[in-house]
Amino acid sequence: MTRYIAFDLALLGASLGLGTLGYHVFAGFLWIDAFLNASMILTGMGPVGELTTVPGKLFASGYALFSGVVFVALVGVVIAPLFHRFLHRFHLEVDGTDDDGKSRGS
Repeated sequence: MTRYIAFDLALLGASLGLGTLGYHVFAGFLWIDAFLNASMILTGMGPVGELTTVPGKLFASGYALFSGVVFVALVGVVIAPLFHRFLHRFHLEVDGTDDDGKSRGS
């Protein structure tokens, strides 16, 4: 689980860095405002600052779409191993044969 959480944190950090840089460059926000907007978009809360430039609006649109996909990926990366372990918990042991007595794997 530590590897999955570390992967999630790295992806989250990279996405937040990309958003912060994009808002700073394309929308002309100060670094702290760019970080705030990127954080809010990435968590699904919505933008904070008003976008006045066309490049800023285009970046914000693309980043919002990107953030939706990243959110689903982050949740999937953490939930998948938990679900896998849950399924293993209820898995019944088998003796290696099918119902009709044939050996599996042949």
